[in-house]
Amino acid sequence: MADYINKPSSDDDVQGLYVKNGRLINSRMDSISGIEQASMYRKQMKKQFKIDNIADGIERAKMRMSGDKNIYEF
Repeated sequence: MADYINKPSSDDDVQGLYVKNGRLINSRMDSISGIEQASMYRKQMKKQFKIDNIADGIERAKMRMSGDKNIYEF
């Protein structure tokens, strides 16, 4: 993929394919299937849920330490 940055500007460029030293170079991004993409989004959502739960727990612990009586309002 380093060749993509230093891609020669010529008329040989066709949708991420170009000719360099007589060879056809593929500088296209890697394709991702729909199932793989959905899997990545699900993994991100699960990770964010865990982060939110930990942050909520820390916030509740701080409220308990400060003696706040309105812990259960949210």
